[in-house]
Amino acid sequence: MPNFSSTLSEDIRLLGNLLGETIVHQAGSSVFDLEESIRGLAKARRAGSAEADVELQEVIQGISHDLDLTGDILKSFSTYFTLINVAEEHQRINVLKQRNEQAFQDRLPMDESILAGFETLKSEGFTAVEVEAFLSQMIVMPVFTAHPTESRRRTTRQILKYLSEELFRLRSSETLDFQRGPLLESLEQAITLLWQSDDGRKRKPTVMDEVRNTGLYFFENTLFDVVPIIYQQVERALKATYPDHDWQVGEILRFGSWIGGDRDGNPFVTNETTLGALQAQQQLILERYAADVHQLYELLSPSLGRADFAPEFLASLNAERDSVAESEANVLDRFQEEPYRQKLILIYRRILATQERCQELWSEGSDSDRAYATPEELSNELEALRNSLRSNRGECLAKGRLSELIRRVRVFGFHLATLDIRQHSGKHDDALKEIFKSDDPECDYAVMSEAERVEKLTREIGSARGLISRLNFSEETNQTVSLFRVIHTAQREVGPPSIQNYVVSMTESESDILEVLLLACDANLLGCVDLVPLFETVADLKAAPQIMSRLFTNEVYRKHLEMRGSGQQVMIGYSDSNKDGGFLQANWMLYKAQQDLANVCEEHGIQLTLFHGRGGSIGRGGGPANRSILAQPPDSIRGRIRITEQGEVVSSRYTHGEIAERHLQQLLNAVICSFGRRPSYDRYAEWSAIMESMSEIAHEKYRTLVGRGDFLDYFHQATPIDQIGELNLGSRPARRKTTSEIADLRAIPWVFAWTQSRTNIPSWYGVGTAIQDWLLGNNGKVDESKLQSLQKMYASWPFFKTVLANVHLGLSRADMGIARLYSELCPGDAGESVFSDIDAEYQRTRDWVLKITGHEQLLETEPWLQHSIRMRNPYVDPMNYLQVALLERLRNTEGEAESARIRQAILQSLNGIVGGLQSVG
Repeated sequence: MPNFSSTLSEDIRLLGNLLGETIVHQAGSSVFDLEESIRGLAKARRAGSAEADVELQEVIQGISHDLDLTGDILKSFSTYFTLINVAEEHQRINVLKQRNEQAFQDRLPMDESILAGFETLKSEGFTAVEVEAFLSQMIVMPVFTAHPTESRRRTTRQILKYLSEELFRLRSSETLDFQRGPLLESLEQAITLLWQSDDGRKRKPTVMDEVRNTGLYFFENTLFDVVPIIYQQVERALKATYPDHDWQVGEILRFGSWIGGDRDGNPFVTNETTLGALQAQQQLILERYAADVHQLYELLSPSLGRADFAPEFLASLNAERDSVAESEANVLDRFQEEPYRQKLILIYRRILATQERCQELWSEGSDSDRAYATPEELSNELEALRNSLRSNRGECLAKGRLSELIRRVRVFGFHLATLDIRQHSGKHDDALKEIFKSDDPECDYAVMSEAERVEKLTREIGSARGLISRLNFSEETNQTVSLFRVIHTAQREVGPPSIQNYVVSMTESESDILEVLLLACDANLLGCVDLVPLFETVADLKAAPQIMSRLFTNEVYRKHLEMRGSGQQVMIGYSDSNKDGGFLQANWMLYKAQQDLANVCEEHGIQLTLFHGRGGSIGRGGGPANRSILAQPPDSIRGRIRITEQGEVVSSRYTHGEIAERHLQQLLNAVICSFGRRPSYDRYAEWSAIMESMSEIAHEKYRTLVGRGDFLDYFHQATPIDQIGELNLGSRPARRKTTSEIADLRAIPWVFAWTQSRTNIPSWYGVGTAIQDWLLGNNGKVDESKLQSLQKMYASWPFFKTVLANVHLGLSRADMGIARLYSELCPGDAGESVFSDIDAEYQRTRDWVLKITGHEQLLETEPWLQHSIRMRNPYVDPMNYLQVALLERLRNTEGEAESARIRQAILQSLNGIVGGLQSVG
């Protein structure tokens, strides 16, 4: 096996040397020498040199007054991390290849693979028939969102894609010596492009920019090719595990999107942009089908003189030939000895007709005679061709591209990804206040109690009368009502899968869902779309089971559920619950809510699908996906899960096909295993009581911090929160309302700000106090038996083990030395007072977590990650130092022109630190 560690070192050295040459050529040797000096001081500081720390601060202070030089130094470090990230991605791919080869040689399934999942089920005694029943209910759906956590421009992604491909070619064993020189020149060109290009966006992306840059980019560049491979792996794994069974695998893996449908807090998502997103998705997938069919046309040349064909296939082909125009018949006559090519020409023409109809989307009277009405029509025609090949000694031809295309059609349909609609519950409430008042001036919906509202809504939904005859309300209410009509039109024109889910943000009551059902009924959508409550705050998570229980006994809602196959989707929010209650309480409330929701659904005979609103960072529910899924309550998954893929996480997981393939394998493995014999814990009642106590202590500690009178000032002074909104990450505003209050701040900039200042409190704060206070006995000393209980919990309970593993990661990425620099930006005593609290809690959390896990160092069990963080820190630190100096200078500068230049430099530092830490929010 090749030494991939040395390959990584070689790649880093190569790219670093090329960057150095680029810096000298583009900015001069003085900039390069200064960058090297700063790097050396940062390394010495990390090694414990107090003198280097003082000198580094002095150098940085001097640089910060020369904004051109500041820009070059920031560009040097940020570009370095951009290149290192490419090198590390290469190492991940190489290691995956190595592990796959080793598993093949050992004749053992790779850990967390699809084969490993099915072998687990077989080892637990499940039969092929039982597994087949499981698979018929299984759904894994990653949902792409436009949450503003992707700091890289599409232009940068394209340059990095080119650079990555050239680096792969350079390291390929098939590359000859004479080819290496031109490849090195290509790398130099890419690095020069990175140097001469802006890191950040000069304007906010529009919603349609987000549709193209995230919603379509990763399908076009990665997923179209990876998805058929995943299904082939499922089929091979089933055949290997249960060889005597005839397997027909349905669409267990599909995709969703919020991009163009997520209205919550984003005024730029309108009904028009939703239609635009749907049309863009449909055009992309139809273009891919046309290209695939053209490739098959060039490949499938069996002739009547050399091969046999299924009689029913020929009969169908002849009947279709008789119905085409003379000009098209003449084209087909050129291939009258090659029936498959004739059929593929006809299919290609029908796909083009379907594209034309898509371009005239929702226009009445469009010519759809030749267009496919449904993707099933297309897959049936392709299936007929495949069956003819299979039955006439063309089995090997039936595989490969043809089978891949059939699978794409079945997974992506004509819609590509199901577009979710999301809206804040308050919008429906406001609309119905106006609608009810218009219908009956005596009706004041605003003052009704919850019971009165439920009664009113239930009665209106159950009645046959049309509540809304015409749209003569305020513009906002008209938009809300029209949205449901857009959904109806989309389902009619694109197909039911185009929009299947309506997510209700900030669901706090039964009426929040019934309001949406009433508006859906106005558009004839009863039983046509899932109504998905999103429980986000700690209080809402606690109330969720009772709210759903009441809905399940509501006659009109139950009727709606029965029309949807008695299935209920529930979304739980990781981000806002953390910002509301702190890390430990949020995690425990999320766990309990899932458990209680599973029990409520079972009691009422409802099939539950949990939708996990997870972000990329630990503070927003991030972490290894497989481990996180298996740590959920045993009965909460049961083969069905939707999970958001947000921002920079989408890039890290779906840029490279090999990494995307591995990620999807891990998701499927976890969900397959969720069908199996999930563990039961004899001491669960005891552990649950411990978690209840510790979560309350952690919550109190957290609220004491954020509830301090000087905390809001500290947050705005000791982090770059006020500059983050200028970074143009996404179309959505950073705040729900234009206030400086934390409650109105979205979770992403909240986590982003703490990440930049290296404090990371959303990932660990309160955990140390919770553990310590629970452990202390009446005598003020640690109760050793309680400590042993926590150690047993960590060893035996996946939930608690995962929580502490994530705390390990959050603590490792924090740096109190850097955080102190930011605290010094806060004037008066507040900076020292608040930071002292944070620093003490950090040390307390670190000490207790290490004691419980039995480790001597953070991330001891993940040495590669520990090493990566340790190696990155000396390169990230100078950008933090510069950011602090720039923030201080900005606050002491009055001239607008100079302030604008400083703000631009701060934005450059934000991007650089993101690349170094590989985390936004």
